Amino acid sequence: MLRSILIALCFMLPLSAQAEEEVVLGLSQNRVAITANFDGSEILVFGAVKREAAIPDGDPLEVVVTVSGPSEPITVRRKEKRFGIWVNTDSVTIDAAPSFYAVASSGPLQDILAKHEDILHRVSIENAIDSIAARFRQPEAPRFAEAIARIRTDNGLYSVHEGAVQVEEQTLFRTSIAMPANLTEGDYSTRVFLTRGGLVISEYETTIDVRKVGLERFLFNLSRQQPLVYGLLSLAIAIIAGWGASAFFRFVRQGA
Repeated sequence: MLRSILIALCFMLPLSAQAEEEVVLGLSQNRVAITANFDGSEILVFGAVKREAAIPDGDPLEVVVTVSGPSEPITVRRKEKRFGIWVNTDSVTIDAAPSFYAVASSGPLQDILAKHEDILHRVSIENAIDSIAARFRQPEAPRFAEAIARIRTDNGLYSVHEGAVQVEEQTLFRTSIAMPANLTEGDYSTRVFLTRGGLVISEYETTIDVRKVGLERFLFNLSRQQPLVYGLLSLAIAIIAGWGASAFFRFVRQGA
């Protein structure tokens, strides 16, 4: 009986050592307002490591920060040239892909985060895109997932910044995440991972609220909740604008 207890305690020791280091996080802002003149934002992520003991010897502490926008299924189509015309051929529906995804780390991801930990926590862009179910339906699904990552990277929606997290004395850390103007409205998951020797020893998660405000919010809700009224209002505005422009030019010609 005593031997069984000692063995159990031996297995629990690494877990207790890992639990000694926890994240205390702060954000420069936890809400982003999308207005007519919104041209992007920058979020400062900073924090500290809370410990109940001295800094462990061995591998240094590394930090990985991810910010992920709302995820949704997306259908990717491949175009091919047939008889001089580009047409859609194959298509794959990816189970879920974040509308925005940014990764910042204190060093190269492959050096500070083990591959199995990356898969488990879905840290890298490749693993953040959920295409597991799609692979059973179509073996080429990973190539379509890569196309999503490439296109959204080119559009500034996906990014990886290795070495962008500054860590001081294995206790304080900070970095900044640039968020472009073409953001999707929703809750943006912000995660911080502490790693040692490639293993995640602590994780913290919070959210950033991204919402349209003012007139943009009113028009967005109107287009979703009352599309007929929104369409008639748009038509009326277009007619009034056209009539106003015509009247203005007639006045200018008469004055000349």
